[in-house]
Amino acid sequence: MLRARETSHDARLEMPTEPTQARRFEQARAARSATLVEDYVELIADLIAAHGEARATEVAKRLGVAHPTALKCIARLKREGFVTSRPYRGVFLTDAGAALAEKVRARHRLIVDTLRAIGVPAEAAEADAEGMEHHASEATLAAFARFLRESG
Repeated sequence: MLRARETSHDARLEMPTEPTQARRFEQARAARSATLVEDYVELIADLIAAHGEARATEVAKRLGVAHPTALKCIARLKREGFVTSRPYRGVFLTDAGAALAEKVRARHRLIVDTLRAIGVPAEAAEADAEGMEHHASEATLAAFARFLRESG
């Protein structure tokens, strides 16, 4: 935890007010919680687009998690209304799941495009966007879009 401290110039660390700092940490916690759901929904959408369905085994492999871990998250997605599944078939997105996947995909593309516009190599931009897409605020995303419109 940061503390106010004196430096050689007798300046003190400027800290945000408690409510402001608490709001920032709450936003970060909410983004971390949403990250898992968004990653799964986005991947399921990609698998459906490529193969017509998404199987839990493939989801687990592509996310680098154990099969039971994928099943647990898919069960959460069902409870939250983002996916449905059929015995001996795959996992399918509901309308809400498809809308969320599209929103996440659009954020991802916007961040990749912005990073590429400032000179980040393609592979690094894709990898960095994978984490940034879940944490960027609407204000930041709007600024990225403005930057791309004005620079392009």
